[in-house]
Amino acid sequence: MIRINLLPHRELARASRRRQFTVLLGVAVAAGLVTVVLGHAVIAAQQSNQDARNAFLTQEITKLDSQIGEIKKIREQTQALLARKQVVETLQSNRTEVVHLFDQMIRLLPQGLYLKSFKQAGDVVTITGYTQSSARVSTLMRSLDDSPWFESAGLVEIKAATVNNLRANEFVLTVKQTRQQLDDATDKGGKA
Repeated sequence: MIRINLLPHRELARASRRRQFTVLLGVAVAAGLVTVVLGHAVIAAQQSNQDARNAFLTQEITKLDSQIGEIKKIREQTQALLARKQVVETLQSNRTEVVHLFDQMIRLLPQGLYLKSFKQAGDVVTITGYTQSSARVSTLMRSLDDSPWFESAGLVEIKAATVNNLRANEFVLTVKQTRQQLDDATDKGGKA
């Protein structure tokens, strides 16, 4: 006998495939949602971790900036102290220069030459005085050039003048003072 299937088998297969498709679609959507939620959670965790690290770095940078400020203050104080030390050392090394300067002037001054003024500006000494003859001024200049305490003596001017009803020559000359390095005993207050 011939069997005829009168049931709608195609519709049943189609309905079965539709159910299977719906289930698979639901699973895919659920997997996508889980992936999105997990990805969002991971990114949020990394972002909060990075924010915490940035906050820590900001705190440390603030601490370092304050330390750098303190270091700058200390360097400025150090420079100020070094400048003061240099001034004190200069004063200490130059304290006997005036004595040597006047001693040399007394030794080098020829007879018949009289000083009117003696000015020092830095290393340059300006000498103004009176003399009976111009030859004595040139003798003084040669003596100043030969002295270890002076160098580069130069005549600025010499002119005729009257002093106490006497005829004389008024002169102005400049000379450079040289810095002498004294031995350690003199620097430390010992006898020269």
